[in-house]
Amino acid sequence: MSNTILWLRAETKAYEERTPVTPSVAQKLIDAGFELVVERSTARVFADEDYAAAGCVLAEAGAWRKSPEQAIILGLKELDPAFGPFTRRHVHFAHVYKEQAGWQGTLEAFRQGGGTLYDLEYLVDDQGRRVAAFGYWAGFVGAATAVLAYAGQQQRKLPSLDALSAWPDRDALIVEVQEQLSQSCALPGALPSALVIGALGRCGRGACELLQACDLQVTQWDMNETAAGGPFDEVLTHHLLINCVFVGAPNPPFTTHNHLLCDQRTLSVIADVSCDPTGQFNPLPIYHSCTTMDHPVARLLESAGKAPALDLIAIDHLPSLLPRESSEDFANQLLPHLLTLNQLDTGIWRRAESVFQHHVDRLSTCSANSERYQSDEQ
Repeated sequence: MSNTILWLRAETKAYEERTPVTPSVAQKLIDAGFELVVERSTARVFADEDYAAAGCVLAEAGAWRKSPEQAIILGLKELDPAFGPFTRRHVHFAHVYKEQAGWQGTLEAFRQGGGTLYDLEYLVDDQGRRVAAFGYWAGFVGAATAVLAYAGQQQRKLPSLDALSAWPDRDALIVEVQEQLSQSCALPGALPSALVIGALGRCGRGACELLQACDLQVTQWDMNETAAGGPFDEVLTHHLLINCVFVGAPNPPFTTHNHLLCDQRTLSVIADVSCDPTGQFNPLPIYHSCTTMDHPVARLLESAGKAPALDLIAIDHLPSLLPRESSEDFANQLLPHLLTLNQLDTGIWRRAESVFQHHVDRLSTCSANSERYQSDEQ
């Protein structure tokens, strides 16, 4: 086959060490006949030299903007619309199809540049199932941070969780969580209970496995338990709530601010792994912005009567705290489909392009409310 140029760009989002293409996956793509250019990055969890050893051509960060027009630009997280107008074909998580903040500006940048977005979240098989996701690791890390925050509360730390940085692997994370629990919950029966909503999905399974590795009592809910709509009093009777559900249709929320004011509340920590504060169907409409790696917890309520203080964790890129394992898992899930990038008019790529075009077409109907877009190249 004629060489298809794949261009792995450097990520620009703070604390993002993950990648959709690991050196071992890069080697397999090159062996299959693709030409692979990798931008240098001091943040990426894999060394530039590992890509060079696999046969990749190295380029400077940001060079994708001057790459050959036929190059397919691979990335992980969204691009700032200021980098547009976007020409070429791009593969990454854009977070724009559910009307998240800034969605119109991003799509307008693609429309002005004539580029195409193949959103990683919308790469689905013919049954509508996603072909690659970080969900397991998001749930795993989200549950871990919830337990660490709970342990911090018991130790009277304020904030209950310090700034976060990546762990070397899942075992190191489990050990730290277990150590913090043993220090803060030494008495029999003092371990926290947890409610995981969305327990049967990839994200929920990751959360449950972390909690079970720490010998915690876990209540597992999925669609059957939430079908009637909330608010749910069971949310209040657990120490930890791990939300692993991204709701895409109107439904009564799992809890509300007034619901949380109950003086019999046991709930101390909410980890909203799905993290959709600006989404119109957010099942936890109790906060307005995400927390960050530097400031991972937000105090929602102070203690009052018998009800403890309530902290929120809502970080939108939790798997980056286990960057090596989450990247290896994701890249291996994605590989069979990357190998078909020379056939963009078929299968998952054609479906993803159709979704993109549908949402670009929506811009004309939303023009009255569209965000003003300007390129930094003007």
